[in-house]
Amino acid sequence: MKVDNSNYYSSLNKIHKSLVTLLGPEWVLHTPEELLVYECDGLTLHTHPPDFVVFPNSTSDVIKIVTLAQKYKIPFLARGAGTSLSGGTIAAAGGIILEFSRMNKIIAVDQDNRLANVQPGVVNLHVTQATENINLHYAPDPSSQVASTIGGNVAENAGGPHTLKYGVTTNHVVALQVVLPNGEDYQIGTTAGDQVGYDLVGTFVGSEGTLGIATEVTVRLIYSPQAVKTLLVIYDSVVDATKTVSGIISRGIIPAALEMIDKNTIQAIEAGVYATGIPLDAEAVLLIEVDGLEAGIEQQLDEILSVVKDYQAREVRIAQTSSERKKLWAARKNAFGAYGRISPNYYTMDGVIPRSKLPEILNRIDGLGKQYGLRMANVFHAGDGNLHPIILYDINQIDAKKKVLGLAGDILRCCVEAGGTLSGEHGIGLEKKDFMPLFFSEEAIEVMRKLKTVFNPNNLANPKKIFPMRRGCGEMSIDPEINRSKTIAHEKDPEFVQF
Repeated sequence: MKVDNSNYYSSLNKIHKSLVTLLGPEWVLHTPEELLVYECDGLTLHTHPPDFVVFPNSTSDVIKIVTLAQKYKIPFLARGAGTSLSGGTIAAAGGIILEFSRMNKIIAVDQDNRLANVQPGVVNLHVTQATENINLHYAPDPSSQVASTIGGNVAENAGGPHTLKYGVTTNHVVALQVVLPNGEDYQIGTTAGDQVGYDLVGTFVGSEGTLGIATEVTVRLIYSPQAVKTLLVIYDSVVDATKTVSGIISRGIIPAALEMIDKNTIQAIEAGVYATGIPLDAEAVLLIEVDGLEAGIEQQLDEILSVVKDYQAREVRIAQTSSERKKLWAARKNAFGAYGRISPNYYTMDGVIPRSKLPEILNRIDGLGKQYGLRMANVFHAGDGNLHPIILYDINQIDAKKKVLGLAGDILRCCVEAGGTLSGEHGIGLEKKDFMPLFFSEEAIEVMRKLKTVFNPNNLANPKKIFPMRRGCGEMSIDPEINRSKTIAHEKDPEFVQF
């Protein structure tokens, strides 16, 4: 059957004119050349261009854009810096991307109550930089914190090295101003204390843009510690390094951060501008940080050194100055960018396992890499078992994408089989949605679908994310996340486009 696309293209023209009227032509992108940079995010193995990219400057702008999207039944999604590693900001069904780089203001800092109210386009690190002069900081610190934005952190419930002690994003967000998919805006949460009634903030954080769009975020700030000690511990054995992790936690010590870097990652770091002089033959290093009161910091350090000694560390380096500490953290947080020194392409994964299973699972991951003929590297939050296996590959090789995705799936299965889960901080997005049944029952997934429908009944807010496809009868696969067709016009109104 020949499909008539005329109504579809006619509606796109009307949508474009309406967006230009709302925002001005300079804030609406629509040509293929302009849209190319937005066809993917940090997950580059999946691509899909949007139909439009727009740059709102206020909550009012967002309301108008979302209302327009509802009128024309066109999908929409929010995007910050595009650092998502699970495809969260890919326009998988086309539609409108709302890019929040203009909404980048720190609206207010409440020193007395240790709160900051910010727009979603504020870069994570900028919150700490704006409050460090009053001895406060924002604790969640993803490795992408120099670029990733608070809105994206809220969408994915981002973590980071220091969340071992201080928690992930949801532990630090107290209130949100949100625009729901019907175009209405609400204030959820409270700055006055504990939540009353249903925890709508907790529901919204980590919902990956499928329930609506946050246009203001109120975050909790914490006091900067009096004292900080940062150690780099070098090992000749990955097993000894992982056993040290469990040994430290079993002593009742909760470091501010407890990170592990393996040999391939060491070689990548040492080949770049953030080299710290780690021996290239070392099998692993731990980056350990403790903080707290000046009076108790040496005791924590002594206990950690005792555990380190028990597991045959080759060398221990303790940062003596703030600049030395920053240099160590620069090496860790720029490790992902350094992989370009040792591989044409790399794929960053995210899964969680019990700490006690670290030696076993790292060994299995290495074995799986060899089965697929792909090199592996590891840099991860060892303290809470949040793994980030890195698959090193060359996209120009035959079947490279197929092999990478196959290996990634097997790694996720390993994590779940070990008693872990699918994501520690990157979210599900496009990357892991078909693996949700590994961890959740069909009934649990259906409950989540129904919850989404309460907020997003027409499935226009970031569709085709989180939930797996359902298989229907016959040969056709029915995906309830995209129950629309870009090529079939609305039966009742030719201005409406079913996407």
